[in-house]
Parts: sequence; C-alpha cells; structure tokens
Amino acid sequence: MSQDLYELLGVDRGADADTIKKAYRRLARQYHPDVNPDPDAQEKFKEISLAYEVLSDPGKRASYDRGGDPFGGMGGGFGGQGAGFSFTDIMDAFFGGAGATGGRGPRPRERRGQDALIRLEVELAEAAFGITREIMVDTAVLCSTCHGEGTAPGTHPVPCETCRGAGEVAHVQRSFLGEIRTLRPCAACRGYGTIIPDPCRECSGDGRVRSRRTLTVKIPAGVDNGTRVQLTGEGEVGPGGGPAGDLYVEIHVAPHPTFTRHGNDLHCTVTLPMTAAALGTTLTLPTLEADVVEGEDSDTGLEQDFEIDVRPGTQSGTEQVLRGRGVPGLRGGRGDLVVTVVVETPTRLDARQEELLRELAAIREEESPSGQVRPSHKSMFGRIRDAFNQH
Repeated sequence: MSQDLYELLGVDRGADADTIKKAYRRLARQYHPDVNPDPDAQEKFKEISLAYEVLSDPGKRASYDRGGDPFGGMGGGFGGQGAGFSFTDIMDAFFGGAGATGGRGPRPRERRGQDALIRLEVELAEAAFGITREIMVDTAVLCSTCHGEGTAPGTHPVPCETCRGAGEVAHVQRSFLGEIRTLRPCAACRGYGTIIPDPCRECSGDGRVRSRRTLTVKIPAGVDNGTRVQLTGEGEVGPGGGPAGDLYVEIHVAPHPTFTRHGNDLHCTVTLPMTAAALGTTLTLPTLEADVVEGEDSDTGLEQDFEIDVRPGTQSGTEQVLRGRGVPGLRGGRGDLVVTVVVETPTRLDARQEELLRELAAIREEESPSGQVRPSHKSMFGRIRDAFNQH
C-alpha cells in the first residue's frame, strides 16, 4: 500500500482523533465485505483499516508523520495480526500482486484540490430575476514563489537515497509459508520517490498558500434557498500545485416584507376595511420587479405595479390569482401571484359612525341577527340512515 494514509481516510494531516474515527466509520460502512461484495472493496477495506490502525494510535501516527515506519517491530500485519505480513501480502505473493512482482511506483506530489463551499444571501427579487455579485473567498492558491514545486528558489527535489526514486522499499520476512517479499511506501520520502532538501519558505514545501481573492459570480434567475451555483476550478488548489477543485456558492434568500414564495408562486395579503370590501374598490400593488436595484439588468418586460379589482361584497379570505406574475423558473416559465384579501372590522367607532352603522343595520333588518349555524359533519351511521330514508 503506497498511498498516503491520510489520503486513504480522506482527512487532512492536522485532523483530530474524532475526525479520523468518523472518516474511518464512514468508509468502513461503504467498503465492508458484508455490504460490498466487490473484490476491490475488500482490498479497500483492508487498506483503510490499516490506515486507521496507524492514525488512531498517537505513537504510530507520530512515527509516521516523522517519516518513520509505524510498523517497525510490531509485525505490520492487518489488524495487528501475523508476523510481519498481512493477508494482502500473502495474496500478492501467490497471485502476482503488487507485493510480489513490483509496486505502483512513486506517488505524485501533485494532487487535485478539494472543493469549497460558501453561502451567499440574496434578496427575493435578486433570486427571482438573477444578479451578478462579487464575492470574497479565502482558499488555497498556487504559491507564487515556487509555482507549486514546494522547493526554495533555485533548488529542486532530489531522488530519495533510501528507495532510489522508486517510492517503495522491499521487505523480506519469514513465516510458516516461507519467505515473503512485500513492498511498502518508503518511510524516508513517504512514497514520493524524491525529497525536498530545501523547502520553499513561503508555502513550507506544500506548493500552495492561503489567499483572499475576489470572484464574480452570476446568479441565474429562479434560484431558491439551497440552490448551489458551481464555479469550476475556483476551489482549493491541490497539494504540490495540483489542479484546483470547484467552488460551490449556496444561495440563501432573505425574507421579503410583502411576498412569500412557494415554489415559483408568490403570495401576498391585502387588508381592506369592511366598507371597501362591501362597496368594491381598485387597488394598486407593487410587483416584485419594483425591488430590483436600479442599474441591474431588470428588463423583465412587465410593469413595476399592477391593479386588481375588488368586487363589491368580497369576503375575507378571497383569493385572486394573477397569472405569470410570480418567480421565473430555472427551466423556463413563470409562476403566479396569489393575492389574499382580509376584511378588517373596525374596533373603535365614534358616535356618528355608530349611528350610521345602526341605521344601516336597521335598513338591512340586521339589528338582532340570529346568525347561521352550519350543520356539522354527520357520522357514518347518520349518513347511512339518511340514505335509507331517501328510498
């Protein structure tokens, strides 16, 4: 196994014990032979178990970080078993695997960087119609001093004297099966095959440094909470100046004082006095376009306000649906705007207002209304009885 143990578990070199344990459990559930019968999965499970055995032990981990052999004097077998060989070593020796016929060679210092995620809050109108924003990101970028090589100016990596550039060293061990020859990552160069004698002072030999930079991101029309916009190659630059990962911008839409969003539909509530609801009126309401910042690309083709007719006798809770006034969809089309009317009853009346209302009540013969009691839902037996009585 020539791969770096931290890479096998997918954790950083500075990861704490808790992070290492969680990474191991996640991978073990994925590659355990009981749940994944793939032969490659069995091999992967052994490798991550061996990596966890080393990185979960402070002493072995310290030895590994210093470039030493964490298995020295301990047998090095899978799970601490065996006498210097593992089940993988035996299989390789008998069936021509990497342990018997040759290794995979030195592993490259240059590796792809990780993806990055930032969160961006936008207004409802900006999410609906799209906007271009400048964002500040803090990620690993290519070291400008060594250009990713990790060496001080004027120097270069030199071949490892221990493994002679192979990245692996052979171990010959005796067992009840005979003499077994295995290949392991070179402890002196950690499997790279080269050593950096004079690391770059700017990046400490990593080939990258952290930097704050400004990016321009175009938010498409119709995004919603949780939508992620992908910026390819704008994530973390990889170790050794490897290719950068991707940057994901996760959208969070701020609450709007007037409109609420349900999918691509917008909802709003209009409160009217009872006289306007009884007599009918015309209301002028703003559209969502009115919130678009002046100077942005807001050419939506619709006016920034609209009129709705409230018919005489409109009851509280009445809804009016305006087609195509909602939020544009990411795949085209546009939602609706739903306006709900709430009729407000006055709580305080002066003498003249009370007199007029009483006069109106008298005219409508409503001085002592009895009210209408709607029948409750009948039981199942009541409905059966009514059905028989009808025949």
